[in-house]
Amino acid sequence: MRLKTALWTAAGLCAGAIGLAGCGGGGNPLGNPPVVNNPPPASSSQKLSFVYFQKCINPIFLAQLQIEINGVVSTNTCAGSGCHDNTNGTGGAFRVQPAAQPVDMSNPANTPEVIRASDMYKNFYSSQGEVFLGAPLQSRLLTKPMLLNVLHGGGLIFHDTQDPNVRLIQYWITRPMPEGQDEFSTAANSMFTPPDPETGACNTQ
Repeated sequence: MRLKTALWTAAGLCAGAIGLAGCGGGGNPLGNPPVVNNPPPASSSQKLSFVYFQKCINPIFLAQLQIEINGVVSTNTCAGSGCHDNTNGTGGAFRVQPAAQPVDMSNPANTPEVIRASDMYKNFYSSQGEVFLGAPLQSRLLTKPMLLNVLHGGGLIFHDTQDPNVRLIQYWITRPMPEGQDEFSTAANSMFTPPDPETGACNTQ
């Protein structure tokens, strides 16, 4: 009796496996994919530039951007209510404080501890959490609004990598501060032309 039960069980498992394989085109559809494309390794100790973020990236989240959802085009901001607004947003872990004010980096009173307590730093911290260092097109900060193989409740925001906002975000992600230096490193001065965060324009290449 036990042998018969075991045979029936084995037959049932085989049939189930064959049925699943038929849906997936062969192999075990419940198994791991044969190849996983991970982003290139980056040092976990490296940080992105805070000063470039507050001057060049944070304004993107506040700008009125054209969005497309199911063929319908409208405008909204990333920081809008119902999107990524820190209070009323429904956009997952990425949060933006819309009223965050720029921090005067030339004021000696604004120590790293003071800056890290600011709303602008909260936006920086949340944004950096959506990033793979050195891999902008594998970072959710871009894959979501560009609909690169992921869903985005906010629809299509950026159509391609030539969008000026995409170029700013790509530049930021691909230029972390040097090893051993924090997010306030003056190495970020080279990210502006002329190399001065106060007067320089945001570089994109």
